[in-house]
Amino acid sequence: MTDTTAAIEVRDIRKAYGELKAVDGVSFTVAEGEFFGILGPNGAGKTTTLEIIEGLREPDSGEVRLLGESPFPRNPALLPRIGVQLQASAFFEKLTAREQLLTFASLYGVDSARADEMLELVGLTEKAATREEKLSGGQRQRLSIACALVHDPDVVFLDEPTAALDPQARRNLWDVLRAIQARGKTICYTTHYLDEAEILCDRVAIMDRGRVLALDAPATLVRGLDAPTRVSLERGALTAEDARALAGAEHAHEDELSLTITTRTPAPLLSALAERGALDGLQVRTATLEDVFLDLTGREYRA
Repeated sequence: MTDTTAAIEVRDIRKAYGELKAVDGVSFTVAEGEFFGILGPNGAGKTTTLEIIEGLREPDSGEVRLLGESPFPRNPALLPRIGVQLQASAFFEKLTAREQLLTFASLYGVDSARADEMLELVGLTEKAATREEKLSGGQRQRLSIACALVHDPDVVFLDEPTAALDPQARRNLWDVLRAIQARGKTICYTTHYLDEAEILCDRVAIMDRGRVLALDAPATLVRGLDAPTRVSLERGALTAEDARALAGAEHAHEDELSLTITTRTPAPLLSALAERGALDGLQVRTATLEDVFLDLTGREYRA
């Protein structure tokens, strides 16, 4: 990846607060138009890393280039080119959703048509006349993202945009994020929802204790794990002893509800189960990003 295609370049940045190393030698590059995720549990250093890239914090050492320029000290030339949605969003009191967007638009010299376009993008056109405090949590999150996008920035920073949302609101917001990337924008976001990142991101950096543990496309990280596939059947479909004798089966374990067979060659195993008529209630689970995280850290993933 050459410098001409890099929207973000991070080189060995570090930030400590006393004995706590919040960011401890982080490096990565984000290409223009890429959806890049920074993943990890609370306290991993995700937000601090993002704030350094945005120019909100000064690193103790290291270098950041954002759209070819240094974001710190505060760089006025970059402000119209970036959009930032923080973990905690603050809105102007007693304004409707449309008035909120119009106010943000006026700060950037953007006309009202753009504000209406953003309301449509995030699915809030019908809520245009609703005051912000009357919106649901998911609607407020979408409004926050619209405010970050109203001036048509080149790079969008989103810090846990789906946190505390219900499953339906999360998935609605996924559609908004896909639409943002489809407009050619670079997205850099943090999350501790690994399933979400696996669906949305082109590449991810998995962080913990201020360090990047792995960085690649989600599918590449999962393939590199070489984890077995788990096939679960309803209890009673087969005995554990019979399951272990099937082609491709490595191990079989039975509990009160189901029989689970592990395999690294699922095709012959599934074929053997089909021949025995044992496909009722069958579930197949392959490795996920969560498995990658557990393999890297050797401990539970902390939300």
